[in-house]
Amino acid sequence: MILAIRQRAAGGLDDSPSAFQSDFWGDFKSEFGWRALRFEVEDGASSFKLLVLVDDLPAGFSFAYVPGGPSVEIGEGERSAFLAELAEGLRPFLPKLCLFLRFDPPWTCPDGSRPEIGAPLRRAASDVQPPDTVILSLRQSEDEILSSMKSKWRYNVRQAEKKGVVVEEAGLESLGLFYALSKVTAARDRIALRSEEYYARLFSLAARRRAERGDAGPQVSLWIARHEGKVLAANVTLFRGEEAFYLYGASADEDRNLMPTYALQWAAMRAAKRRGCSSYDLYGIPPSEDPEHPMAGLYRFKTGFGGEIVHRAGSWDYPLSPLYSIYRKAEAARAWYFKDFRKRRRS
Repeated sequence: MILAIRQRAAGGLDDSPSAFQSDFWGDFKSEFGWRALRFEVEDGASSFKLLVLVDDLPAGFSFAYVPGGPSVEIGEGERSAFLAELAEGLRPFLPKLCLFLRFDPPWTCPDGSRPEIGAPLRRAASDVQPPDTVILSLRQSEDEILSSMKSKWRYNVRQAEKKGVVVEEAGLESLGLFYALSKVTAARDRIALRSEEYYARLFSLAARRRAERGDAGPQVSLWIARHEGKVLAANVTLFRGEEAFYLYGASADEDRNLMPTYALQWAAMRAAKRRGCSSYDLYGIPPSEDPEHPMAGLYRFKTGFGGEIVHRAGSWDYPLSPLYSIYRKAEAARAWYFKDFRKRRRS
């Protein structure tokens, strides 16, 4: 396979099938220090678009990252060679002191297991996007979606409504409510908290794109669950084309018995279906149903809504420098502290 790679100008990825390979996502990440590079890749018979993000490291070094890509189907036995050739083809476009190129391909295996890419690529010390998730089909009727949930989840959805939990769709104007809950959630679950500006820019950029492109633009919405006027929980979703994603969630410590988080998910699923989305990605679960996992509760919550459990390849690195191994060791230590040690201390 011989790949021809051409760099494209901004706007060249508007028709990308993946939200995380789109111009919208590249522009959003560019507002937080990343440099977005856009390419068209041809293999003679077909072509695909590619978004590559470059981030700076100390001492003039950098690394490159392909979020949710490449968005092209490659046979299981050809994936390693394909990514290696793609990485070498991209090398001239990357900074000279770029340590590695990280891929996050959407590939799965027919048997539901996690795909292995293999040498010369190396499994990244830490995944950027969650490789394991639950995806619900919205091609079913609302009754069928409810029927596919576990019985307790259907009960909780109905109980929230019965107890008077009301869900409203909002936007940037209500971001302060979401961020206040996010602080509570981060402290309770010992997870990192992004800045309020991060979320504000996500909303404002999506609104600008939607104003420019109409329904073809991405839609970022804030969903707020209240009971008798009190804010109990909030979610952030992204709808783009046929894809819907549950990106972020936050909840109060009180009144959890009112099931506001179930009401939020159901409201977002129904809205995504009405707007023409064919799938709803709950976006991230632990790799298996392990009661000892620090995020075991998240696995139970998301899988209870039904849908298909999907295991993607995860993050794989193509080293571009001998110094890559040093960075990888440091990244592994940091990932262990933040994603394992801190969460296990909570329990």
